[in-house]
Amino acid sequence: MSGPVPTLAALRESLQAITGEARDRPVLPFGVAALDTRLADGGLRTDALHEVSSRGTGWGDDAAAVLFAAGIAARTCGEILWVVRSRDLFAPGLFQAGLAPSRVVYAEARDDAELLALVEEGLRHGGLGAVVGEAKRVQMAQARRLQLAAEGGGTPALLLRRPTRDGTDPITAPSAAVTRWRVAHAPSSAVPWGGLGRACWHVECVRQRGGDPFELLVEGSDETGRLALPAQLVDRPAAADRAPRRAVG
Repeated sequence: MSGPVPTLAALRESLQAITGEARDRPVLPFGVAALDTRLADGGLRTDALHEVSSRGTGWGDDAAAVLFAAGIAARTCGEILWVVRSRDLFAPGLFQAGLAPSRVVYAEARDDAELLALVEEGLRHGGLGAVVGEAKRVQMAQARRLQLAAEGGGTPALLLRRPTRDGTDPITAPSAAVTRWRVAHAPSSAVPWGGLGRACWHVECVRQRGGDPFELLVEGSDETGRLALPAQLVDRPAAADRAPRRAVG
C-alpha cells in the first residue's frame, strides 16, 4: 500500500460527510406519518428508482398499483413522462388520482427494452417531474442504469412491474430500486349515506434501502394525489387512550 494510512479521525470525518450527503438528498413525503416515519428517508427519494407491482393479477389490484404510482407522480412538479406498452391507461382515473391530463406526455414502446431506454432518456433529461414506465421483465443491469439516470437527472423513476402471465411476482427478482412496493385493493370505508366510500388499498413496502419492510391499509389517492389513513385507524389510538380513563372512573 502506497501513501499515508488514514487516521481513525479522518475515516470518521469521511463517513460523516457521506452520511450527510445521503441525508441531504431530496425527498417527497407522502404526508401520512404512518408511512413517512417508517421510510428510512422520511419519504420517497426524488433521485431514485422506485418499483410498484400489484399483489394479484386481477384488474382491481392492477388499477390500485397504477393509481398509487399516479398519485406519487401527481405530487411532483412539472410534466410527467409515462411510457406504456399498451394503450390501456384510463386518463380520467389518473385525473381522479391528482394527475391532470395536461401534465402527462405519453410514449408507446414496442417492447420492454425500448420502454426502459425511453425511461432512461427521460430521467437523464432532468426537466421532468417524474418518469413512469410499465415493464414486465427488467434485468439487474437495466435497473442499475435507471437508478444512475435518476440520480444524475434528479428525477424520480416509478417503474410499474406488471406480473407475468404465469403469475410470477416481479418484486421477488433482484433489483437496484431504492424502494419496492406491492399494492392491492381493499374494501372501501363505510359511509353514513350508503354506497361506496373512498377507495382503500393495502400497501406493502416489500423492500427499502436502509429500512425495514412494512404493511399499511390506506385510503387511495385523492384529487391532489395524497393518501390518508382510514377513519378506523385514525381513531384507534384515541380510543385506546380513552379506555383506561373509563376503567379507572
